[in-house]
Amino acid sequence: MTQTSDIEFQLCFRNLYHGGRGFAFPCDAEGRVDLNHMSERARNNYLYARAMIGREVAHACVENRRFGPIHRPS
Repeated sequence: MTQTSDIEFQLCFRNLYHGGRGFAFPCDAEGRVDLNHMSERARNNYLYARAMIGREVAHACVENRRFGPIHRPS
């Protein structure tokens, strides 16, 4: 992943209590996020979302930015 415009996929964590809210992070087709190229704030949000699975957010799913959900990473 080099430029934002080249990113086709995002890893989405949907909020369990507030529809339309949650977190989305650039990823590859398998749901892998490049932590080394994230800002500190984005990295902290990603780690928070991972820690809150089942409490505040649903399990992550990979989405094509144009066409929507693809799958949940294993």
